[in-house]
Amino acid sequence: MPIEERVFIAGAGPVGLVAAANLVCHGVPVTVFEAGHDLSEESRASTFHPPTLDMLDEFGAATSLIAQGLVAPQFQYRTRAGVIAEFDFSAIADATRHPFRVQSEQFKLTRILHDWLGGSAHYGIEFGQRVADVEQDGGAVHVRLERNRSRERRSGRWLIGADGARSDVRRALGIEFPGFTWPERFLVVSTPFDFRDVMADLDSVSYFADPQRWHFLLEIPGLWRVMFPLTETVDDEVAQSRAFADALMAGVVPGIANYEIVHATLYKVHQRVAKSFRLGRAFLAGDAAHLNNPLGGMGMNGGIHDAMNLSARLAAVWNGAAPVETLDGYERQRRSVTLEYIENQSIANKRNLECRNPDFAKELRHTAADPRRVHDYLLRVSMIASLRRAAELA
Repeated sequence: MPIEERVFIAGAGPVGLVAAANLVCHGVPVTVFEAGHDLSEESRASTFHPPTLDMLDEFGAATSLIAQGLVAPQFQYRTRAGVIAEFDFSAIADATRHPFRVQSEQFKLTRILHDWLGGSAHYGIEFGQRVADVEQDGGAVHVRLERNRSRERRSGRWLIGADGARSDVRRALGIEFPGFTWPERFLVVSTPFDFRDVMADLDSVSYFADPQRWHFLLEIPGLWRVMFPLTETVDDEVAQSRAFADALMAGVVPGIANYEIVHATLYKVHQRVAKSFRLGRAFLAGDAAHLNNPLGGMGMNGGIHDAMNLSARLAAVWNGAAPVETLDGYERQRRSVTLEYIENQSIANKRNLECRNPDFAKELRHTAADPRRVHDYLLRVSMIASLRRAAELA
């Protein structure tokens, strides 16, 4: 079987296409295999953190994303009584070129990247191709592709598995995916209702702490997303009914009813980290490597950070600028910070909204009143601190 002088990438989501873009920027040929018949139109993740924007700026994607998205320079924590604390990313302007979040559906980024990559002879993408199995030897990785009922075998030099939470690449490599699933499910309701008309001083990203039922509001262009936790006692069919969504939404702003609901999505929430991010010539990145609850927007951003780290290392090895041992640093850095920062911070974000810590509001106000604490806190929640920690593990 001939070996293609290319890096194979399974999955054309944000993680897979960021890896492709950075490899192409460094002159490395790539082929992306996407199981779907087109780029996904699912909105899914919608928060882009400051250092992620810095990374995307390396190939011009940040400017286009900002133009299509919503710039969110502040975020806040609230209770039903009002604002507990507000934080402004301008406090970390010394650490990033983009001291703000951008709220935009992830499919906008994939289209920006795909359009940009389309102008390069180094880029290839094949839709309707699922990487169903993986084998490898010392010089190449061999994949079995499935398209409808047909099968094909192809060989390339390296493989990046960016094929999501149910990754076939991870399964084929036999890599365990330990962790747990939260007993609650999350329901996300999207509405064009403008909550600023009825809530004073509301930020585009606002977390509402409540021991009975927390929720948060997140604005994207033209819509607000409202997220609620649901206990195991709520039946799936009931949870996905319009009447149930209406009842929950009525509790966000008492006295307001008849919200226009564009769509509602119910899903399970996991906290899992793969036992290994690499096996030989194959790597895992993004949801294929780690999952966490969405509070704080760390999942997709962490995956993009994976993609940039790994693609830079692969490019250096490909171009003869670094020995193959350079690739060992990918797992050492990215898996470590996933466990140390992303998992711990996302879990803490959820528990804080549940008011597990009775002193949470007091501690948050104390942090917001101290510029040094604000700076350190924003470095953590923006994921800059995790990137700095990764650099220490090089």
